Amino acid sequence: MEQIEFEDFKKLDIRIGRVISAEKVPDSDKLIKLLLDIGDHQRQVVAGIAGVVVDANDLVGREMPVLINLKPRTLRGEESNGMILAVNFGEVPVLFSPDKEVPPGSPVT
Repeated sequence: MEQIEFEDFKKLDIRIGRVISAEKVPDSDKLIKLLLDIGDHQRQVVAGIAGVVVDANDLVGREMPVLINLKPRTLRGEESNGMILAVNFGEVPVLFSPDKEVPPGSPVT
């Protein structure tokens, strides 16, 4: 990958979101629709993480980093307004969270 300037990195608005609800997207093996508390608002994000969890409800209450200034995209008829960040580890993404609870909307710096 090419190197970027710090100014480019500063364009990314990454905040901690807390999962309010999660459900599998119908007719999809990979997609889960998440409703996230981002502090000052709620946001729907569709993520390809169904292989990570057996039951989508297990994600409720979990905190995770979310890129919130990504242009919206429609996946399987569901609008996604952001992207959760995960580690690409083989076939299955690995989710990560702050090591202690922080307020939703906290910026990742």
